[in-house]
Amino acid sequence: MIPRLDARQIVAREAGTLDLLRQCAEESGFLTVVNTAITPARMRLVLAAYGAFFDLSEGEKRGVDMAATGSNRGWGAPQSERVDPGANPDYKQVFDCGYEVAGSDLSVYAPNLWPARPEGFREVIEAYYRDARAVAMDLLRGIAEAIGEERGFFDDTFGRPMALLRGNYYPPRPDWAGENDFGIAAHTDYGCLTLLGTDGVPGLEVLTPAGDWVAVSAQPGEFIINFGEMLEIWTKGRVKATPHRVRGSAQARISVPLFFNPNFETNVAPMGSGEVVRAGDHLSRRFTETYLHLQKG
Repeated sequence: MIPRLDARQIVAREAGTLDLLRQCAEESGFLTVVNTAITPARMRLVLAAYGAFFDLSEGEKRGVDMAATGSNRGWGAPQSERVDPGANPDYKQVFDCGYEVAGSDLSVYAPNLWPARPEGFREVIEAYYRDARAVAMDLLRGIAEAIGEERGFFDDTFGRPMALLRGNYYPPRPDWAGENDFGIAAHTDYGCLTLLGTDGVPGLEVLTPAGDWVAVSAQPGEFIINFGEMLEIWTKGRVKATPHRVRGSAQARISVPLFFNPNFETNVAPMGSGEVVRAGDHLSRRFTETYLHLQKG
């Protein structure tokens, strides 16, 4: 069972909650949180905005197709990503936006692409992106304290975060799908912390230490939290990056992950190791391995 924590207790530094948070970070790599600043009504608005975008014709979505860019901004068509080299490309659709830095030639800070429709889409998503980053930062401060570091350990490294917000659309599992076909195949996330909002439709499966795949879900306004490879490296394995996947079912599903990652130049080598691993280099390499259009480029 994936533990369920109260975000207000994490922010309040309640000792028992922080101990549970440490256990989640060290053992399962997954938890759910409730009582963040993002209400169920707010989350349903965001989900509806993504749903309206994915309902557009393919022609309209092609107007913001990330395949025409050298970055991960805009719409990603079905089978445009492969997170597991041993599986077929994922059959989901996505819409990505992220942190922009004017004049930067780094793809992780590229300009966002916004569709002309649906009306108000950009405003809803940009506002959520801003507020979700604040929630993620509060959780990351809790993680720092839970594993024995200063609560503000990560603060100076997220001034220009390589934070990617994504809308995922998982259609009903296609009739043609076989054992090597997934909405998203088994993988670990690449960065630090993932804040995942969903529409409540089941689909996400997490690999347990015993080697079993177990379902984890959350209703709108609750969030699934997991940790990525970068944080596992940075904390010398004290925080665990856990494999997960979406096989898909008879129901369509929308999920909204915020992949919360530090500034490009941040050294995420194991604490105290004296080594240098730039966060941007790690993330850029992993993106290139995943997005098929970047491989062609």
